[in-house]
Amino acid sequence: MNSAARTVWNVFKRSSQGVDSVSHGHHHRQEQWRGIRVKVFNGNLESALTFMQRKMQSSGIERMIKHEQTHHIKNSEKRILARKNLERRIKSQDLARKLKVILSKKVRGL
Repeated sequence: MNSAARTVWNVFKRSSQGVDSVSHGHHHRQEQWRGIRVKVFNGNLESALTFMQRKMQSSGIERMIKHEQTHHIKNSEKRILARKNLERRIKSQDLARKLKVILSKKVRGL
């Protein structure tokens, strides 16, 4: 089993799939768990894994796996990451503002 398949297997092993019904007295609550189901046709596991990776990318599970904290992050590292995220956000907002000005000028014909 390659590393991608092993990671996926561990994630799905930890979380259950499907819909669970929980009864509390007269209330009936349903909880939806996040999961992906892939059918394997003719024993072709490679194409099923490829299809599953595409579904994971589109649903955001892959991002969730990458951001999952596996080790302790020091406070200094947290500050550095927070500063980098802030710089990235400010840069993105500045670019969006500049693009808005350019497009508004283009629409007005200036």
